[in-house]
Formats: sequence, structure tokens, C-alpha cells
Amino acid sequence: MNPLKMEPEPNGNIEALSITPGGAPKDGLVSAHTIDHDSWRQVGLLLVTGYSCGYILSFSNLMLVPLGWFWGITSLIMVAVFTAYSSWLLAGFHFINGQRFIRYRDLMGSLFGKEMFYLTWVSQILILLLTNMGFILLGGKALKEISLEFCGSTLRLQYLIIITGVAYFVFSILVPTISSMGKWLIVSSVLTFAYITILLVLVIMDGLEPTRLEPNKRLIIGYEIRGTGASKIFNGLCAISAIVTCNAAGIIPEIQSTLRMPAVENMRKALHLQFSVGLAFYYGVSVAGYWAYGSSVSAYLPEDLSGPRWAKILINSIVFIQSIISQHVFIAPVHEALDTKFLKLDKGIHSRENIKRLVSLRAALFTVNTLVAAALPFMGDFVNLIGSFLLIPLTFVFPSMIFIKVKGKTAKMAKVWHWAIIVLFVLLTVATTIAAVRLIVNNIAKYYLFADT
Repeated sequence: MNPLKMEPEPNGNIEALSITPGGAPKDGLVSAHTIDHDSWRQVGLLLVTGYSCGYILSFSNLMLVPLGWFWGITSLIMVAVFTAYSSWLLAGFHFINGQRFIRYRDLMGSLFGKEMFYLTWVSQILILLLTNMGFILLGGKALKEISLEFCGSTLRLQYLIIITGVAYFVFSILVPTISSMGKWLIVSSVLTFAYITILLVLVIMDGLEPTRLEPNKRLIIGYEIRGTGASKIFNGLCAISAIVTCNAAGIIPEIQSTLRMPAVENMRKALHLQFSVGLAFYYGVSVAGYWAYGSSVSAYLPEDLSGPRWAKILINSIVFIQSIISQHVFIAPVHEALDTKFLKLDKGIHSRENIKRLVSLRAALFTVNTLVAAALPFMGDFVNLIGSFLLIPLTFVFPSMIFIKVKGKTAKMAKVWHWAIIVLFVLLTVATTIAAVRLIVNNIAKYYLFADT
């Protein structure tokens, strides 16, 4: 079988047990969440809105300020191309020799052994938990900006982080799986388009008329890359790590598992949507923000806007609501693992037998994540470290390893290409990890537990 071309027809070996509404129990793979159910359009919307979340409001500062125009745009394009290719490649290995792999760790464990199973799973857990903590911090930041606009002062960030964590917890109970997000994805799509449109209009207006900026803002926009020669290189490597993070999350098989047949073809259609419409959204905001405000662009783009007060409130309100929906995509694989382990699989996910366990699992997870986000509101530096050390291999190295293992004997020329990818991105992993560690060491004096940033 050629996993790059065609998947087998579904049979008893590649179906799944589902205990969620919309997926009747079947024999085969076991999961507490729905498998083989969603359309490619639903998953495409999930990817577009998930990656166009409020995180993009920091991308101008994180990705383009350290790199400047030439290296910034070049890096954006190159990372997008390689990420799209690696995602497309990995989607093709959803079936191998008639077996369906609904989890990345199962795929790596089957091909490379128990050690790779655990390495993949630990990498995913760390990435997904830190991503969720970042979402909680993002929601708290949006609420703080709204409060400042209304009354000029605000509660401590930690209280707003707690409110965000509670909102995420409630949503995870009402919408427990990716497949149950259907109507919410439509809401998220409308919200995403609305806030990005308003944001771009205000940013472009500021860029065309620099005098509209507040007096304390620079009227002459500069794009110089700051720092010494060595610091420019290290900061640039951190920026590349951030670009990878904005394009991937290391959960392609888990998202693909929700798709109905043909799952490979449908996943690739969804990926086309992400790397066309989705890319235009989050790259568009990043480039516009850097163009309008230059090297002085804020780490949270709405802080720079000089538009009307109602627009800032509306943008931050939409970002907060949209983040409730978007964050669910990236924590769902953790929910799935816990639900499959602890829920009764012969009962419905909201049944009397399971609801107490569901609430307990979600409460424990969001309590820990909220506490860490409140204690470490500077965790962006650590996200860079985890992204460098773990996400680059998951996104680029592992798919090429899988190709060599499965197709290496019959595709010798392609094997050379994939070895080149492995070497290139292993070197990039080492370089970006060193840069991320250096950044943490340089900033360690600025870190304070429960800081009201």
C-alpha cells in the first residue's frame, strides 16, 4: 500500500469505539471521542479559526521585529512551505498496512518502538499544556484591556486569568470533543473574520497616517533590527521558533481521526484551507502590524491602536470569546487521553455514570493550567523553549522519519531528500533551543511570580 496516494476502505480493523453523540459504538480502535465523523470543511474551519486566534496579536513583535523585512518575510514563507509539506506528508500516513492511527504517539510507537511512543506523547503533552496556559493568559490580557478602556484601572491580571480559566472549563464540559464543536466553529469563524477585519482597518489607518498615533508613540516608523551581532542572531532564531509555533501544533493525526472517509484526502483538503485562508489571516495581521508600527510594535497589538475606544473594546471582547472556542482545539488531545482512560466507554459522555468523572477531569486540568498561568505570566519565553526543543521535531523531523521507515526501500531518491530535511531541522532544533535558553537566562531577573503584567 502506498500511504501517500490512497487509504484502504474502512473495515473492522480501522473503525473506532465512540461514546460521544454522533458516533455509535463500533469494534476496533478505542476512544472516548468521536472518530470518522466530521467533514473536511468542519476540520478546515477548525484549523483556520484555531490558528487565527488571539495569539496572532503578538506575532508582529515576536516574528518580524527580530528579523526585519527581508529575513522576516523569507522566514515566514519558508516555514509555511515546509510546514504545509510536512503536514501533507504526515496526513498520508494515517493508514499503514490497513491500520488506522488516530494518535501521533501510536504511529511513532508502532514504527519505532516504545521509546518513541513516550517521547512523542510527552512532547505533545508539554506543547499542548503550555499552549493552553498561553490561551488562559491571552484571555486574561484581553479582559484587562477591556477593563482599562472602561474605567482606567483594572483588577490584578491573576483575577482575570481565573475568570478565563473558569470560562474554558465550562466550555469543555458543554463541548467535550472536537466533533461536538460544529456550530461553535461557525460562531468562531464569524468572530475571527470580524475582529481581524476591524483590526486590519485600524492598523492600516495608523500606518497611512502616523500622526494619528498617540503623542507618546513614535511618529517616524523605523524597522531597524536592534541589538549586537550575536544578539541579533539569537533573537532571530527565537523568531523562527515562534513562526513554527504559529503554523503547527504537532497534532495532525489526532485532528485527522475525526474525519470521515476518505480521511487522507479530506485532511489534505482541510490543510489546503489552513495554508491559504488561514495563512492569509495570521500572516496578514503580522505583516500589517509590523508595517504600521515598525520595530516599536507592542507585544499585544491592540495596545498600539489609535482608533476609537469602542473598536478596542470590541476587538478585545471578540478575542476573549473566540479564544474560548479556539483553545479547545489544542487541548482536545489531552481531554481525549484522559476521557478514554477514566470514563466508562459503554456509556454516553454526558451520562450519569460519566458526568462526575468528566467534570473532575476537566476541573483538575484547568485548575493546574490556570494556577501556572497566573503564577508565570511571563511564560512566553518558556513556550519558545518548548517550541524549539519539541515542536520542530514533531512538525518536520518525525514525518520524514516515518517516510524513510515506510517508503525508504522503494523511494531511494526521496529518501535522500527526507534525510536532508531531518539533518536541517535537527540543526535548527539545536540552534533555536540554545537561543531560547539564552533568552531565559538574560531575562531571569525580570521574572516575578504572580506578576501583574
